[in-house]
Amino acid sequence: MTFEAWPVAAWANDFTATDVRLQGGIVLLVLNRPDAANARNQQMRTELKATYEAVAASDDVLALIMRGAGEKFFCAGMDLKEASASTETIDEKRARLKAARDIEMLANLPQPTIAAINGYAMGGGLECALACDLRIAEEHAQLALPEATVGLLPCAGGTQNLPWLVGEGWAKRLILIGERIDAATALRIGLVEEVVPRGAALETALGWAQRTEGQSPTSVAACKQLIQGARSNPLKQLLPQEREAFVNLFDTLDQKEGVTAFLEKRKPEWRNG
Repeated sequence: MTFEAWPVAAWANDFTATDVRLQGGIVLLVLNRPDAANARNQQMRTELKATYEAVAASDDVLALIMRGAGEKFFCAGMDLKEASASTETIDEKRARLKAARDIEMLANLPQPTIAAINGYAMGGGLECALACDLRIAEEHAQLALPEATVGLLPCAGGTQNLPWLVGEGWAKRLILIGERIDAATALRIGLVEEVVPRGAALETALGWAQRTEGQSPTSVAACKQLIQGARSNPLKQLLPQEREAFVNLFDTLDQKEGVTAFLEKRKPEWRNG
């Protein structure tokens, strides 16, 4: 079944800047402005926020995959044409950015998220990929955070998430001197988890997403929160939280179902509770 044959997600029927499909618990989210290099404009950010709100509130969604429309661009970042035409004051920009936070919402989703990087991932586009849990890059992909070349800086987690993944040195190469890297380099430095041939990122991401069916959503959400908590909390604080989360899982329906299914040698039927 091709992506286009998947049903449009109920909340996304009137979307124009993204194409959101839902099948078997997997959300396929396509950044859909191919004539504008899939750049992030206000309409796209609004639709992304609505999607993340729907996914976070759903017990049926197991995983989310993000990719760009077409074969050349994952996402070229902020729509500079729209931004340059804006008449907002600095205070208005500050208020809008504070309220938006769609990339932060993506990072905080309880479900696993996968970026299928099918081309250029620049600026805010790379920041979207950085906010995902896993990243697959096609061999022709190019990745960069070039905000300083237009007098700006990465403002959606780029200065924080990139060093965590690749170390301070490589983060400074991308951000401070504007270095652009290819997929092979991204794999070598730990920015992506796998490199695949052109056109194969979505298929690979779907395979990864389908494997979440064997994982308890309740357990996955708890694990994700603990893993990401290591970025901002000391080990001595998180180890007790890890043990507490482990004990709490014994009181869930998913834990009881998981053990029962294992003993009965069948697939578990998760209830997300």
